[in-house]
Amino acid sequence: MVDSPAGTPAAPRREVAVVGSGYMGGGIAQVLALTGAHVALADVSAAVARQNYERLLAESDDFVAGGLFPEGATGILRANLWAAEDVEQAVRGAAVIEEAVPEVLEIKNGILSRIGAAARPEAIIGSNTSTISIGELAKAVRNPGRFLGVHFSNPAPFIPGVEIIPHAGTDAPAVEAARQLVRDCGKSSAVVRDVTGFVLNRLQFTLFREAARVVEEGIASVEDVDTIVRTTFGFRLPFFGPFAIADMAGLDTYHFSFQSLQTAFPGELAPPTILSDLVEQGKLGTKSGGGFLKIPAERIPDLVAYRNKAYVRLQKLIEELGPPPVD
Repeated sequence: MVDSPAGTPAAPRREVAVVGSGYMGGGIAQVLALTGAHVALADVSAAVARQNYERLLAESDDFVAGGLFPEGATGILRANLWAAEDVEQAVRGAAVIEEAVPEVLEIKNGILSRIGAAARPEAIIGSNTSTISIGELAKAVRNPGRFLGVHFSNPAPFIPGVEIIPHAGTDAPAVEAARQLVRDCGKSSAVVRDVTGFVLNRLQFTLFREAARVVEEGIASVEDVDTIVRTTFGFRLPFFGPFAIADMAGLDTYHFSFQSLQTAFPGELAPPTILSDLVEQGKLGTKSGGGFLKIPAERIPDLVAYRNKAYVRLQKLIEELGPPPVD
């Protein structure tokens, strides 16, 4: 152990393994290594792991040149990343292991079985699955209380949110260890229940399904749907989630809109019970001092000022970046 400059012993580096070193797993490995963790990369062979190790370094050089990674990032990665000979070597000394192999149940089960057999009994094991039941995957893991979903989004280095998904038998310390890992990466976490699609993809694919239906029904073109989403309600989403947006719009307004939509879509767009209950209680959002969120009346002017400033600055950023390179 190396002493710190103050003369006190420095904490040992966290040993981490990422199994699956492709685009998703490689991005996760970059994020972890940049925090100072010592990160082993494993894949179907040592050659593939080594090839992806070199790719991640070259990619980092490009990110540094583009101002996306800080100066010196590639040197940090070179010092902290290493390519293992196999899964067993990668996980043997790791305190935290992230599985990021293809989204195929049989492949994941096989890898998780190998990880569980080779890892230390107390090592935390996370899966980056985006849709497969964590409880189902846990059946392949030795000591399943230390297993949970730790779902990064693509591209992992740049998307700041991570879903934490415990299964029914996950131990509480494993959840807190996963949340701490995410915090150490400078990212935000949300703990959600183990249901199909979790939260991220349940919401994302519901939006996509409706967008596809709008196009299929000839209501708008693909281009116009994308324009509407990114320039209207999607424009708010970098700053506020759906409940905060509803509170600011007025829950009575939302309730009336659901009632109107229900006339055309009676089985699909009825007002949600939690919305109806709040409206019946007179809790109409920020204008009544309470709704889904608790925002004191004296803070509402600050909220409105923040909202307006955020939207103006986002529009300026979009104009600065220019249109995305798509037709």
